[in-house]
Amino acid sequence: MKNKTTDSLQFGEGNFLRAFVDFCLQTLNEKTSFSGKVNIVQPLPNGMIEQLKNQNGKYHLFQEGVMAGENIRLGQQINCIDQMVNPYQEFSNFLKLAENENLTFVFSNTTEAGIMLDHKDQFNNTPALSFPGKLTQLLYHRYKTFNGDHSKILHIIPCELIEKNGDKLKEIILELCDIWELDDNFQLWIQQNHFYNTLVDRIVPGFPKNDVEFYQKNLPFDDQLIVTCEPFFLWVIEGNTKLLDIFPVNQLKNIDVKIVPDLGVYRTRKVRILNGSHTTLVPVGLLNGTSTVSESLKDNFLKTFLFQTLFNEIIPSVDFDKKELENYAHSVLERFSNPFIIHQLESISLNSISKFKVRVLPSLLSYFKKEGKVPKNLTFAMAALIYFYGKEVSKHTYSIKDDPKNITFFNQLWKDNNIEKVVLEALSNTALWGQNLAQISPLKDSLTQALNTIISQDKISDAHSIFQNLQ
Repeated sequence: MKNKTTDSLQFGEGNFLRAFVDFCLQTLNEKTSFSGKVNIVQPLPNGMIEQLKNQNGKYHLFQEGVMAGENIRLGQQINCIDQMVNPYQEFSNFLKLAENENLTFVFSNTTEAGIMLDHKDQFNNTPALSFPGKLTQLLYHRYKTFNGDHSKILHIIPCELIEKNGDKLKEIILELCDIWELDDNFQLWIQQNHFYNTLVDRIVPGFPKNDVEFYQKNLPFDDQLIVTCEPFFLWVIEGNTKLLDIFPVNQLKNIDVKIVPDLGVYRTRKVRILNGSHTTLVPVGLLNGTSTVSESLKDNFLKTFLFQTLFNEIIPSVDFDKKELENYAHSVLERFSNPFIIHQLESISLNSISKFKVRVLPSLLSYFKKEGKVPKNLTFAMAALIYFYGKEVSKHTYSIKDDPKNITFFNQLWKDNNIEKVVLEALSNTALWGQNLAQISPLKDSLTQALNTIISQDKISDAHSIFQNLQ
């Protein structure tokens, strides 16, 4: 027998949330006594809410890939979405979502840039500019509707890929309460709501535009919102296991959701190994003329480069059980070789500088601190990245998508083509790395050698081979 409805509010209608949160809630509905529906809010002026409305909130999800050596290809219809609201056109309907007695969860994925304080935000905007601003408006309306009833607090579970995402979101909301001079009692009520830090892990390429006819055949309607994803699913939520009383994910066999007291090591493992591998691979792979992640695992040079980087440099830099890290790394390589997922390296190259800072640089610096020498492959990848951003020099045809300040910086940097100067100025730019890396002499020297070999060779593989043999 089904329980009463446990409703959710979701900020974001993109591929990831639909292949992750909505898939999880759909599975809970089908496999357990959980009974829930999802109300989706479009967080930005331009979005896909109208397309979702045209399909009555329904779409199909295809899980494709290899897990533990077994080929998996599963399709299912997702139909747990109820209301779909564009707050820029339906602000009153947006606030009305807060009046739902059964509302229990708030989920979000507004990208890393979404959980930020916007000082231009105003409480009377319809809606507020930022995601935290919109959420504050909605929480305030709920607080007023139910007269501060403690039983109407919410479980807020953000999925943005920033460290301590729940703590950060709560901090910004409380700061907005001060700026907007909202009731002190409302701030106390906010403190009673549960904000969770999370880690999400699933590769979601999204709509299969190159082979859409294959996926659309035999579907009950013309689905323009098909989502493809890998079968791997990991959701780590930092909190008390009492959450399982209302979110019974422990009853699911094929979905791995962990409720843990501290997710720090899971985040480090994922960011350094999975995300770090992606970011390390991108400039080397693109300069090698390889376009996708799965193709990279078929190229002898790139496969060896990635394997050596993971097992000889990244894993030794992480303070955690070596065997567990190696098992995770093998699962990552299996996921990367997924023949069903076309994951473009050029797409992953978006904002590569900030990604390198968060995902790769900690491994490089930790390895240097432990071993007393810089890791060769991670340094080579950094050199390839700096060279890749010097588009006029490297003469590749890929578009560079990053903060305009970063693009301008590298354009200016490469104008006189003085490698020592390029390295010195790139490493000393604290806006890029959060510190002056030029102070690490071995890194400066090794990076100079790497860039010189890359520039002197026609093939990135030859440059890597020469660099490896340098003292």
